[in-house]
Amino acid sequence: QVQLVESGGGLVQPGGSLRLSCVASGISFRGIFSYATMAWYRQAPGNQRELVASIHRGYGEDYVDSVKGRFTISRDNTKNTVSLQMNSLKPEDTGNYYCKMATLQGEYWGQGTQVTVSS
Repeated sequence: QVQLVESGGGLVQPGGSLRLSCVASGISFRGIFSYATMAWYRQAPGNQRELVASIHRGYGEDYVDSVKGRFTISRDNTKNTVSLQMNSLKPEDTGNYYCKMATLQGEYWGQGTQVTVSS
């Protein structure tokens, strides 16, 4: 059973930074993480969940326009970890941030970590 656990959320003032991490465990065979597309989504109250950033097996990255130049996604295949460095945070970045792992065997989600940007 694959499990994803996010951490690093919290309360931060506008203009501040946070680094989110997501660790995958319970992977049934060696190397599956390195072949997976990893992504961060977020959901604000009353809004649909939206894709924030993704990183592919070849390390290609994609970002939603609203975070380009401020957020950076990265992965460490030796630690089954994906991270999201968030700089210059804005109140509209507030939401619950979820990690997703997409493999040929299926998609897996974490429980989320709350990010609140407020003065």
